[in-house]
Amino acid sequence: MRTAVACTWAALLLLALPPLLLGIVVRVKAIAAGRAGAPLLQGYRDLARLLRKTPVYSGTTTWVFRAGPIVALAATAAAGCLLPLGAGAALLAFEGDLVLFAYLLGLGRFAMMSAALDTGSSFEGMGASREAAIGSLGEVAVFLVLVTLVVATGELSLSAIFAGLDAGGGNPALWLAAAALAAVLLAENARIPIDDPTTHLELTMVHEVMALDHSGPDLAFVEYGAAMKLAVTSALLVGLVWPAAARQPIALAGGMIAVAVAIGLVESAMARLRLPRVKQYLIGSAALAGVALAAELVLRGAA
Repeated sequence: MRTAVACTWAALLLLALPPLLLGIVVRVKAIAAGRAGAPLLQGYRDLARLLRKTPVYSGTTTWVFRAGPIVALAATAAAGCLLPLGAGAALLAFEGDLVLFAYLLGLGRFAMMSAALDTGSSFEGMGASREAAIGSLGEVAVFLVLVTLVVATGELSLSAIFAGLDAGGGNPALWLAAAALAAVLLAENARIPIDDPTTHLELTMVHEVMALDHSGPDLAFVEYGAAMKLAVTSALLVGLVWPAAARQPIALAGGMIAVAVAIGLVESAMARLRLPRVKQYLIGSAALAGVALAAELVLRGAA
């Protein structure tokens, strides 16, 4: 009975919370700008509206274009099932699942890039090229953070890692890893200062340009997948900063909401970086993650 309740909470955090997180980001930005802003539940309404529409497909596209949003959403959902979302153990936990977690996020990105390239549009191809560059640099930091967690706990499963972190506590190397992960979180979710999800300027669009030709339910899958990716990466960050939240669904939900508020504040205080600066930002994040790994290795050697 207790396991069933925990799994229910994990499913709610993974499936029901994501649109609310985006609504919180939008509301925080609106309050910071002195506006009322959209309702917190506007994301759910937008998804319902899109699901009722009929999709329109170009004659130049193939099954790759139609499969892109579905594969991206499914990959993100599968990655979320590998995290202990307030249940103590993940819905799908096994030895080495952290490697699959990283590759599932990469698969979702690859699916959206393939769908963009399938349109034959040079504009969407530009967005896919930028997404590939950002993703290739961001993944370095993600893998270094995951390796740091493995070294810190000696575990290869995300569920066991969070349990081990809960017992450790007070590790400065993990705080450096959390800072690197927080920086990469903005890039992985196409947020300022890396990308602006509300922009309509052709020369600055990255993620949004890849979704221009999607409509109806396909666009709903794209938007829902992006919201779910924000929830998944936020849960990973909260679990790293506050490992006990991996067993407390209310605490985890509160932490994810706090991350959404922080993203809104960051986007209210910063402007989007120029593209050459984005590379420096991501390399800096990877360097910070590398320092965290080196620090953890030094601490383990000293112990």
